[in-house]
Amino acid sequence: MNEAIFHELKKFILDNLSSYKDWMSLNEAANYAGVSYNTFIKFRTLGLKVCEIDGIKRVSKKEIDRFLEGHSF
Repeated sequence: MNEAIFHELKKFILDNLSSYKDWMSLNEAANYAGVSYNTFIKFRTLGLKVCEIDGIKRVSKKEIDRFLEGHSF
């Protein structure tokens, strides 16, 4: 397999795995929400709840969905 195709396929799979997880890292969550990491961090100031234990931050898929639904018009 061509190395460039392999890397693109790997990136696609990793980017889309987050949609199947209940809890995601902030990077995964930003990808799931379809926004940049910096925009996702701004969501926290708007009320998005993030779980942090020993410096490890995770956000639930349900919380992201709730937040986006609540900010839709």
